[in-house]
Amino acid sequence: MKKKLVSLLMAAAMVSSLAGCGKPNETPVASTTTETTKTNEAVKVEAVTLKVWAPENQIQKGTINSMFESFQALHPEWDITFTVEAQGEDKAKDEILKDVSSAGDVFFFANDQLTELVNAGAIARLGGSTEEMVKTTMADAVVNTVTVNDSIYAIPFTHNTFFMYYDKTILSEDDIKSLEGIMAKETANNVYNFHFDPAGGWKLASWYYGAGLTIYGESQVDFAAGSNWNNETGVKVTHYLIDLINNKKCAFNEEVSVSELAGDNRIGAWFDGSWNYARYKDELGDNLGLAVIPTFNLDGKDYQLKGYYGSKAIGVNAQAAYPAVAVAFAAYLGSEEMQIKRFVETGEVPTNLKAGEHESVQKDEIAAVIVAEANIASVMQPTSAEFNSRYWANVGGFATEIRSGAFTKVNAKEKLDTFVATLEVK
Repeated sequence: MKKKLVSLLMAAAMVSSLAGCGKPNETPVASTTTETTKTNEAVKVEAVTLKVWAPENQIQKGTINSMFESFQALHPEWDITFTVEAQGEDKAKDEILKDVSSAGDVFFFANDQLTELVNAGAIARLGGSTEEMVKTTMADAVVNTVTVNDSIYAIPFTHNTFFMYYDKTILSEDDIKSLEGIMAKETANNVYNFHFDPAGGWKLASWYYGAGLTIYGESQVDFAAGSNWNNETGVKVTHYLIDLINNKKCAFNEEVSVSELAGDNRIGAWFDGSWNYARYKDELGDNLGLAVIPTFNLDGKDYQLKGYYGSKAIGVNAQAAYPAVAVAFAAYLGSEEMQIKRFVETGEVPTNLKAGEHESVQKDEIAAVIVAEANIASVMQPTSAEFNSRYWANVGGFATEIRSGAFTKVNAKEKLDTFVATLEVK
């Protein structure tokens, strides 16, 4: 994975956006092209509907609506009644599986939800040149995030990982290399050095993986191996987090948000993704710094924190009323041109390699830090149904219990034993 991600901004040939889809485990069906062939004959217009579930940032910026308008202009053979509904990528799977038939025909989601969507028959398998587009215009590591049993089920459009933001008026480039450096900086009484957001376990896991701990082994699918988060190292990592979360210079996400602090220059460093870059840039301007997440020191040894890496992708509902239209629009949303447009408007770094060569991306600091993050401070986010059904539900309370005092150094081993037991696959 890491070798391939070094070349994320290198060129790759772009292919035409023919699309295909089919129900899981069926042969994909070819669809129409994304550009209508001009003939002397009148175009026969078909009235169709298309419901899209999109994240709030793409709706607020007008991005998704403008993409629909340009797509409709390319397809006079379809008279599309288009509706868009706000749905975060992080919760897409949960909402889709409540009722697949009423979910978006096209939807955006985080790739770790893919296996469960496939197993439920909720997402269409992509074929034809939509499949070819994914395979030939993106790095192998990115393609792997949307692959199940050698089949492609979605179109990655941005990297789903986080990195570190910091306020240059509070911390220097030397300070941010380690959490110890960040927390040791002398700051005013009303200023926090670090903002801790467990993100339901998504960011919290960085400390455990950074220290070399695993869930289901190095392969992430060795279910017999279980998890070793409750060994001696795991206990030490937990003690470290207890000290960090309870440090008066560490802001806790459930009590105060970064947005409340950043605009007033009251927070030194925090972890977040590219999707919130525009907000922080508006608040801090040239004082906003970006960096790979830091190291932390455990018993005199420095460990590199390792954040989960995945992708955010575009999928097609297996029960879409007009599958050819849905696949064609999904392919259009994930195309080189639209990835560049999305980057310019929302700051989400393209997964398309040729889009990564665009001037706006090449000169952008977000792209540089994400590539560095993916290569030196990340671990592929597990995607198995076994992981998803056990991990998130049982790790979510860690930080909250630490903050409340229910999770302490005294009962840490017991709490970790309980957590590890919930991960067992029998």
